[in-house]
Amino acid sequence: MVETVPPAEDAVPAPYPVAEIAAAWRRERPGTPTESIEIVTPIWRLAKLFADDRNRVLRAAGIDAATLDLLSVIRRSGPPYTLSTREIAQRTLVTAGAISQRVARAERDGLVRRRPGTTGRRTVLVSLTPEGHALIERSVDMVLGREATLVSCLSGPERTSLMELLEKLTVDARRRTTGPPADGG
Repeated sequence: MVETVPPAEDAVPAPYPVAEIAAAWRRERPGTPTESIEIVTPIWRLAKLFADDRNRVLRAAGIDAATLDLLSVIRRSGPPYTLSTREIAQRTLVTAGAISQRVARAERDGLVRRRPGTTGRRTVLVSLTPEGHALIERSVDMVLGREATLVSCLSGPERTSLMELLEKLTVDARRRTTGPPADGG
């Protein structure tokens, strides 16, 4: 007898509908601002789904997120696939200390090579090794291919609209969250 396995979506209970969450807060605490719930909650849920899925893909590819980030930045720079640690930090939005740790670990693993730069004593150049190049080539296809599948339900115009709206929201949220504590406005 062949045992059937239920579809994956049956294994994960549907999340509590965000409209009901917002309505419950309005009922229980009239006047509480709830207009963000139906936007922010799905973003958090999607972020968790995407992060968990990406972590599974990365494990299968044999790479961690920090190493993927490091190797990707260097690979995207084009031949000769070399950047200074300062350039890497700027492009990844990670602190210099974190970059130093990532580079040291990747160098120990044979994925990058460090050498002194020519523009100053403290300049360090980081280059992909053949092993690092091969790993990022395999990994980026797995990660980006999977993520393309995850957004494939959206049409071209829907993707464009969503990208524009997410950019608008990101720019404004960054403006509102950097600086002195917000007063709600």
